[in-house]
Amino acid sequence: MLVKEIMSDRKISVSSATSLVDAARKMRDNDIGCLLVENDERLQGIVTDRDVTCRGLVSGLDVKDMTVEDVMSRDVIWCVEEEHVEDAVRLMEKNQVRRLPVLGNGNGSVVGVLSLGDISNNLSHHLSGEVVAAVSRAESLPPTVSSLR
Repeated sequence: MLVKEIMSDRKISVSSATSLVDAARKMRDNDIGCLLVENDERLQGIVTDRDVTCRGLVSGLDVKDMTVEDVMSRDVIWCVEEEHVEDAVRLMEKNQVRRLPVLGNGNGSVVGVLSLGDISNNLSHHLSGEVVAAVSRAESLPPTVSSLR
């Protein structure tokens, strides 16, 4: 099975200059936990609800003055739409990520997102359970807020 067969093609993105408040509102209004950060239709990063909370709210800065760029993750793990789902699952496990942006083979632009939900709805319970356990495993302490800046 290929990633493009089970991924969500509903991609919602913001620019890195988007205010953090607007990004959080967009997540809430769309009932999603992450936004792709794109500039000039190229993937620049990803911002999650956890980033907003752990990097934004507890930073000590005024959240109203912050942008997505202040809290986003820049080193994004991604896959391509023609990749086998099992390979994408291993990538998620190895990097302990719950969502993978999916790039198109032709032009490298984002065509969708592969999430744990997509996997659990489309793959065996064994494989779904395996990836959830691996992604959720706490192998190290989370970074402190000061080390995120």
